[in-house]
Amino acid sequence: MSESRKRREALLYHAKPKPGKISVVPTKKYATQHDLSLAYSPGVAEPCLEIAKDRDNVYKYTSKGNLVAVISNGTAVLGLGDIGPEASKPVMEGKGLLFKIFADIDVFDIEVDTTDVDKFIDTVKAIAPTFGGINLEDIKAPEAFEIERRLKEELDIPVMHDDQHGTAIISAAALINALEINGKDIEKVQIVVNGAGAAAISCTRLYLALGVRRENVIMCDSKGVIRKDRENLTPQKAEFATDKDLHSLDEAMLNSDVFIGLSKGNVVSPEMLLSMAKNPIVFAMANPEPEITYDLAVATRDDIIMATGRSDNPNQVNNVLGFPFIFRGALDVRATKINEEMKMAAVYALADLAKKSVPEQVNIVYDEVSLSFGKDYIIPKPFDPRLIYEIPPAIAKAAMDSGVAKEPINDWDKYRDELMDRSGSGSKEIRLLHNRAKKDPKNIVFAEADHLDVLKAAQRIYEEKMGVPILLGRKEVILELKKELGFVGEVPIIDPKQDEEKETRTRYAEIFWRSRQRKGITLFEAKKLMRERNYFAAMMVNTGEADALITGYARPYASVVKPMLELIEKDKGVSRVAATNLMLTKQGPIFLADTTININPTAKDLAKITQLTSGLAKMFGVKPNIAMLGFSNFGSANSESSVKIREAVSYIHRNFPKVVVDGELQADFAFNPALLAKEFPFSKLNGKKVNVLIFPNLEAANITYKLMKQLDGVESVGPILMGMSKPVHIIQLGASVDEMVNMAAVAVVDAQNRARIKKQSEVEI
Repeated sequence: MSESRKRREALLYHAKPKPGKISVVPTKKYATQHDLSLAYSPGVAEPCLEIAKDRDNVYKYTSKGNLVAVISNGTAVLGLGDIGPEASKPVMEGKGLLFKIFADIDVFDIEVDTTDVDKFIDTVKAIAPTFGGINLEDIKAPEAFEIERRLKEELDIPVMHDDQHGTAIISAAALINALEINGKDIEKVQIVVNGAGAAAISCTRLYLALGVRRENVIMCDSKGVIRKDRENLTPQKAEFATDKDLHSLDEAMLNSDVFIGLSKGNVVSPEMLLSMAKNPIVFAMANPEPEITYDLAVATRDDIIMATGRSDNPNQVNNVLGFPFIFRGALDVRATKINEEMKMAAVYALADLAKKSVPEQVNIVYDEVSLSFGKDYIIPKPFDPRLIYEIPPAIAKAAMDSGVAKEPINDWDKYRDELMDRSGSGSKEIRLLHNRAKKDPKNIVFAEADHLDVLKAAQRIYEEKMGVPILLGRKEVILELKKELGFVGEVPIIDPKQDEEKETRTRYAEIFWRSRQRKGITLFEAKKLMRERNYFAAMMVNTGEADALITGYARPYASVVKPMLELIEKDKGVSRVAATNLMLTKQGPIFLADTTININPTAKDLAKITQLTSGLAKMFGVKPNIAMLGFSNFGSANSESSVKIREAVSYIHRNFPKVVVDGELQADFAFNPALLAKEFPFSKLNGKKVNVLIFPNLEAANITYKLMKQLDGVESVGPILMGMSKPVHIIQLGASVDEMVNMAAVAVVDAQNRARIKKQSEVEI
């Protein structure tokens, strides 16, 4: 992607359709005058009086307990330096977004227009009653140290400067595990720290707390080794000054065991790396360019354990592994501070999590056969779903044990369940889907690429490296639109109607004719049909000249699905194709079927649809718990639809007893575990979280998913076509760019999954 394109996209993202990245959303009803009289005057007086009696009641009656302030004065923003409070606001909003999506913590971002330490501290103290915690961000050193120290002493809520402690906590966990793998003693290792800012100082202090000896640490800044004989050292740099006869980074690196980089890109050479001790540990954490690139480092030494701050390398040291979950645990016990015990608890919890068996969902997301503790996996992955229920309990317990928790947790199992409920997030599922697609991009035919929005989607797929688009349509139109969009990149453009494609059309037509010659298709008709882009695109996938296809933007669904069904065979053992929509709800992903294909399926059809949807859910790393919905519950009605649902459920229970499915069941019982357990204790869904819904007919499924999408704003991925032998996916007429991008990611993941199954079967043979 060109720099101008990146800049324009970033600006549009922040400006449209509504400026900024976070907003305030009501949490109570407000539709009636009665609601408003409770929300404000006169009803609001009652909680005010209760809080006046006991200040701690503010946690009971307001959002304070789940509200964090992200506060900056803009003096050290990312790599941009001192750009001022207003210019820092997009970063603070972004931090707020991360708090919300990873740990369900609400945030107000506060930008303070002062560089005076006393004024900054006074401002934060004055507004602190609003918040349950304070996250200091992007404040330059050495002022950051003084600001955090004083606020921690003078406030009774958690305060943490993430720039200091976030990287320290994550890298310390990684260091513990790297040393264990290499069999090195933390008290004996020689460490070089390149960088002397807030993050480097805090990292080194934490390493000392873990057992690193001060005399074994050499710290460097832009002037070289920080020596005791250097003049005008800040107190923080003086803390790590050495009297060893070392002056430069390359001298410091000689025979060192560990390199910690928190400086700038490309300052470590292969020669420096080769001068390190056997089995070196290198954490090159400068962003976006590390001190030495991952590829160069592992090519230089095969005994290295390497980590960076980049998501495209193994062992990413990412602050998002820490701050959302640290504050979550602190808020949940109303901790008065984030102390050293809590930070150390985070270190060991993260280190221990990397040693545990990795859920299959994580393997799927990162396209790994089986992630396991070792050189390329020393720290958990950012999208590991266990983080939300493994790290906060460790923080909460440390707060309780160290005496700073005002509201201790008694039922830890209940607390873990509450944390899991917080993790339901549609946006998270989209990130996981895109991340998985990027691991092994595939060739995707966009059959309607001469439409602007379709080409936009293809551009996103190309630039985000989720796949390689093959553009079908009028070539001159596509080229003009590419120019308009700034779509730079050599990708195939094919117009099936042009003479240059005659040979390919003829070849495709003969293949098609041979498969359909006894079903009413003549060779002449086959050749004519191959001029149509959907037939041509389907044949590209059928012959293996493309891995997947996306179509349906400009034509009704029924007319687009027809060529797919004519050209592409059903999957092995499949008698009926179906479609499902993946709905990304606050309760997590929910699959709805069948939303587009089968108008009034029979009992046998419903059973087949259930099997297909179950398989699709598993492909996404979701363990299916399936409710077959109707207007009645377990035989309370004998209508045609109720009977066929019961027959379908009975068939599955007899023939596939391991499938977790039950019905017929009303929707409220499916999503109300207490109600279900009370009225129907025999149900196979008791104790399970329903995530797959099978409807008795197309009307019910289609209406439900469109209502969810329009009224509740639920994001939908689909309809996803199931039962075909090739990855062909048909979007809805007029789908948005985001919907097309998501479906293209599904198509890539589908192709990946099929390739994996094929490879496994070949190995078995």
